[in-house]
Amino acid sequence: MRHSYIDKYSNINSPIHRLDARVKLIYSCIFILFVVFTPIEKFFSLALYGILTLTLILFSRVPLMFVLRRSSVAIPFVIVISIFIPFLEKAGSEGYSLGILNSRWLIFWNIAAKSFLCILTMILLVSTTKLPNLLKALEKMKVPLIFIMILSFMYRYIFVVTDELMRMQQAKKARSVGGSRWFHNKVLANMIGVLFLRTYERAENVYLAMSSRGFDGKIQTIDNFSFKLRDFYFLIAATGLLFFIRFLAA
Repeated sequence: MRHSYIDKYSNINSPIHRLDARVKLIYSCIFILFVVFTPIEKFFSLALYGILTLTLILFSRVPLMFVLRRSSVAIPFVIVISIFIPFLEKAGSEGYSLGILNSRWLIFWNIAAKSFLCILTMILLVSTTKLPNLLKALEKMKVPLIFIMILSFMYRYIFVVTDELMRMQQAKKARSVGGSRWFHNKVLANMIGVLFLRTYERAENVYLAMSSRGFDGKIQTIDNFSFKLRDFYFLIAATGLLFFIRFLAA
């Protein structure tokens, strides 16, 4: 089975790829904070944040269509959530009201724009950073180890589980023609049960295999993390631009 991995373009040689994973992670968090705390009426600031993100995507040499396709997966969920927020009770929306700019559509577009910018930033982060390096960066930044392990195993084995489910679906289609809806629902329930048992057994076998090989829960990478001048310059320049955009439209 073929899968589209989120870090398929992480081996490109670009200025963004060469940055330290911790620097990219820190910048992404700072960018999201700036976007989230941008006042509702500052659409000019959001536009500048979008231009900055687009510039980084171009510098990273990650195909723009790949980024847009990835972001399109999350956009429907963002729109569904955003479209209902303005219709909450008035007391809950008073925090968004700023004089005459308390339109419900303004709230909707504001939430949708901020969500889209944050999604683009996270896609840029994972597309320019190898997953082991990203997990190692989280470990260096003292993120709880259990959280890192969950992310690691979820990404490593979700494709294996997906493969098994697809093979089971192919076997079902090859062995069943026609039948009532009750029959197909029963088969589907059996497939889910078998998939759960196989996943549980695989998890135990993987744990035993890793323990026998000395796995201590730490992320091991070939690359050694070290801050370079380019990392320092990028973080200062990018953060400075964020502050400049924030106060330009103040």
